Amino acid sequence: MKQNRRTVEASDIKAYHAHLYYRDESGLELAKQVAQQVSNLFEVQVGRFHRQPVGPHPLWSCQLSFAVKTFTDLIPWLMLNRQSLDVFVHSVTGDDYFDHTQGVIWLGHAHKLDISQFDAS
Repeated sequence: MKQNRRTVEASDIKAYHAHLYYRDESGLELAKQVAQQVSNLFEVQVGRFHRQPVGPHPLWSCQLSFAVKTFTDLIPWLMLNRQSLDVFVHSVTGDDYFDHTQGVIWLGHAHKLDISQFDAS
């Protein structure tokens, strides 16, 4: 694993993703409710609601994609309204390894991601 990566500037962040994590059908329903509220209040793109771990994510999840300008309104809202969902928020810079290891925020409990699919060089 490479320790010294390039310097990342705020201007490198093109967007953000927030992944709503849930474990079962009742969590899925809660995630759908929260995602609906988010889409009613903010400019976001709501992705698919997965019923299995996908990519580096260890739990079922749904991705919310949003612009940099939306961050300062959406993230505090999620902090206060995520209910029992854990939320993984990360930058989108084009460097998936960085975005999933360094440019991250956890709301609720943190979970170990499977980052083996990302190039760490």
